[in-house]
Amino acid sequence: MHDLARALADQLHPGAAPRDVTVNFGARRQAPIEYRSRGRGGPVTVYAQALHAALYGLPTPDESLPTALDALLQATHTATAPEQKTAVLRQVAEQLRNAAEIIQRYQYRAQWDRFPTDVAEQLATAHDQAQQIAQALDRVAPPSATSPPRTPRPVPGPPTARAPPPS
Repeated sequence: MHDLARALADQLHPGAAPRDVTVNFGARRQAPIEYRSRGRGGPVTVYAQALHAALYGLPTPDESLPTALDALLQATHTATAPEQKTAVLRQVAEQLRNAAEIIQRYQYRAQWDRFPTDVAEQLATAHDQAQQIAQALDRVAPPSATSPPRTPRPVPGPPTARAPPPS
Protein backbone atom coordinates (compact mmCIF):
# COMPACT_ATOMS: atom_id res chain seq x y z
CA MET A 1 0.00 0.00 0.00
CA HIS A 2 2.84 2.41 0.81
CA ASP A 3 4.32 1.86 -2.67
CA LEU A 4 0.96 2.70 -4.21
CA ALA A 5 0.68 5.89 -2.14
CA ARG A 6 4.23 6.86 -3.11
CA ALA A 7 3.49 6.22 -6.81
CA LEU A 8 0.35 8.37 -6.60
CA ALA A 9 2.26 11.15 -4.83
CA ASP A 10 4.98 10.97 -7.49
CA GLN A 11 2.32 11.94 -10.04
CA LEU A 12 2.24 15.38 -8.43
CA HIS A 13 5.99 15.73 -8.01
CA PRO A 14 8.68 13.04 -7.98
CA GLY A 15 9.71 12.39 -4.39
CA ALA A 16 6.65 14.10 -2.83
CA ALA A 17 5.73 12.67 0.55
CA PRO A 18 2.38 10.83 0.34
CA ARG A 19 1.20 12.53 3.56
CA ASP A 20 1.48 15.91 1.78
CA VAL A 21 -0.56 14.96 -1.29
CA THR A 22 -4.31 14.87 -1.85
CA VAL A 23 -6.24 13.59 -4.82
CA ASN A 24 -9.45 14.89 -6.36
CA PHE A 25 -11.67 12.94 -8.73
CA GLY A 26 -14.21 14.40 -11.09
CA ALA A 27 -15.93 13.39 -14.30
CA ARG A 28 -15.08 14.78 -17.72
CA ARG A 29 -17.67 16.83 -19.60
CA GLN A 30 -18.49 13.97 -21.96
CA ALA A 31 -19.45 11.66 -19.08
CA PRO A 32 -23.12 10.93 -18.41
CA ILE A 33 -24.85 13.73 -16.49
CA GLU A 34 -25.26 11.62 -13.32
CA TYR A 35 -21.44 11.49 -12.97
CA ARG A 36 -20.68 15.12 -13.74
CA SER A 37 -22.24 16.60 -10.63
CA ARG A 38 -20.16 14.41 -8.35
CA GLY A 39 -16.61 14.79 -7.19
CA ARG A 40 -14.52 13.22 -4.53
CA GLY A 41 -11.12 13.73 -3.00
CA GLY A 42 -8.95 13.16 0.01
CA PRO A 43 -5.53 12.19 1.27
CA VAL A 44 -3.60 10.08 -1.22
CA THR A 45 -2.75 7.61 1.56
CA VAL A 46 -6.46 6.90 2.14
CA TYR A 47 -7.07 6.32 -1.57
CA ALA A 48 -3.97 4.15 -1.84
CA GLN A 49 -5.30 2.00 0.99
CA ALA A 50 -8.70 1.70 -0.69
CA LEU A 51 -7.15 0.90 -4.08
CA HIS A 52 -4.84 -1.66 -2.52
CA ALA A 53 -7.79 -3.35 -0.82
CA ALA A 54 -9.86 -3.30 -4.03
CA LEU A 55 -7.05 -4.64 -6.24
CA TYR A 56 -6.13 -7.48 -3.92
CA GLY A 57 -9.58 -8.30 -2.55
CA LEU A 58 -8.69 -7.23 0.98
CA PRO A 59 -11.29 -6.05 3.45
CA THR A 60 -11.58 -2.29 3.73
CA PRO A 61 -11.35 -0.78 7.19
CA ASP A 62 -14.60 0.28 8.85
CA GLU A 63 -13.05 3.54 10.00
CA SER A 64 -12.58 5.71 6.93
CA LEU A 65 -11.02 8.65 8.75
CA PRO A 66 -7.31 8.61 9.43
CA THR A 67 -6.14 8.84 13.00
CA ALA A 68 -2.76 10.47 12.42
CA LEU A 69 -3.03 14.21 12.92
CA ASP A 70 -1.16 15.01 9.68
CA ALA A 71 -3.67 12.88 7.75
CA LEU A 72 -6.56 14.52 9.60
CA LEU A 73 -5.17 17.89 8.57
CA GLN A 74 -5.32 16.74 4.95
CA ALA A 75 -8.89 15.52 5.52
CA THR A 76 -9.92 18.98 6.74
CA HIS A 77 -8.83 20.42 3.40
CA THR A 78 -10.76 17.87 1.37
CA ALA A 79 -13.92 17.34 3.45
CA THR A 80 -16.82 18.92 1.62
CA ALA A 81 -19.99 17.37 3.05
CA PRO A 82 -21.16 18.53 6.49
CA GLU A 83 -21.05 14.90 7.72
CA GLN A 84 -17.39 14.64 6.67
CA LYS A 85 -16.50 17.89 8.44
CA THR A 86 -18.31 16.75 11.58
CA ALA A 87 -16.55 13.38 11.46
CA VAL A 88 -13.17 15.12 11.22
CA LEU A 89 -14.00 17.29 14.24
CA ARG A 90 -15.04 14.22 16.23
CA GLN A 91 -11.81 12.44 15.35
CA VAL A 92 -9.72 15.49 16.34
CA ALA A 93 -11.60 15.67 19.66
CA GLU A 94 -10.85 12.00 20.27
CA GLN A 95 -7.17 12.55 19.47
CA LEU A 96 -7.09 15.47 21.91
CA ARG A 97 -8.52 13.22 24.63
CA ASN A 98 -5.77 10.71 23.86
CA ALA A 99 -3.19 13.51 24.01
CA ALA A 100 -4.59 14.68 27.36
CA GLU A 101 -4.19 11.17 28.74
CA ILE A 102 -0.59 10.98 27.50
CA ILE A 103 0.18 14.40 28.99
CA GLN A 104 -1.34 13.35 32.30
CA ARG A 105 0.86 10.27 32.46
CA TYR A 106 3.94 12.42 31.94
CA GLN A 107 2.66 14.87 34.55
CA TYR A 108 2.49 12.03 37.07
CA ARG A 109 5.92 10.87 35.93
CA ALA A 110 7.31 14.38 36.49
CA GLN A 111 5.89 14.34 40.02
CA TRP A 112 7.23 10.86 40.64
CA ASP A 113 10.71 11.72 39.36
CA ARG A 114 10.62 14.98 41.32
CA PHE A 115 11.11 17.28 38.39
CA PRO A 116 10.85 20.99 39.17
CA THR A 117 7.34 21.88 40.33
CA ASP A 118 6.72 24.14 37.34
CA VAL A 119 7.16 21.20 34.92
CA ALA A 120 4.35 19.21 36.53
CA GLU A 121 2.22 22.37 36.72
CA GLN A 122 2.74 23.12 33.02
CA LEU A 123 1.85 19.55 32.11
CA ALA A 124 -1.29 19.78 34.28
CA THR A 125 -2.27 23.01 32.51
CA ALA A 126 -1.65 21.43 29.08
CA HIS A 127 -3.76 18.41 30.11
CA ASP A 128 -6.66 20.62 31.21
CA GLN A 129 -6.46 22.73 28.05
CA ALA A 130 -6.47 19.66 25.79
CA GLN A 131 -9.56 18.39 27.58
CA GLN A 132 -11.30 21.77 27.28
CA ILE A 133 -10.58 21.95 23.55
CA ALA A 134 -11.90 18.41 23.05
CA GLN A 135 -15.09 19.37 24.91
CA ALA A 136 -15.48 22.48 22.75
CA LEU A 137 -15.11 20.35 19.62
CA ASP A 138 -17.74 17.97 20.99
CA ARG A 139 -20.14 20.93 21.27
CA VAL A 140 -19.39 21.98 17.68
CA ALA A 141 -19.77 18.42 16.36
CA PRO A 142 -22.30 16.68 18.62
CA PRO A 143 -22.42 12.89 18.37
CA SER A 144 -24.84 11.61 15.75
CA ALA A 145 -27.59 9.17 16.51
CA THR A 146 -25.56 6.43 14.82
CA SER A 147 -22.38 6.88 16.83
CA PRO A 148 -22.10 4.90 20.07
CA PRO A 149 -22.07 6.89 23.30
CA ARG A 150 -18.58 7.63 24.57
CA THR A 151 -17.69 6.01 27.86
CA PRO A 152 -15.25 7.99 29.97
CA ARG A 153 -11.89 6.39 30.64
CA PRO A 154 -10.89 5.85 34.25
CA VAL A 155 -8.38 8.46 35.38
CA PRO A 156 -5.58 7.14 37.59
CA GLY A 157 -4.77 9.11 40.71
CA PRO A 158 -1.40 10.75 41.29
CA PRO A 159 1.41 8.47 42.37
CA THR A 160 2.18 8.14 46.01
CA ALA A 161 5.42 9.65 47.22
CA ARG A 162 8.25 7.19 47.23
CA ALA A 163 10.60 6.81 50.11
CA PRO A 164 13.92 8.61 49.84
CA PRO A 165 16.89 6.39 49.02
CA PRO A 166 18.81 5.09 52.06
CA SER A 167 21.88 7.14 53.03
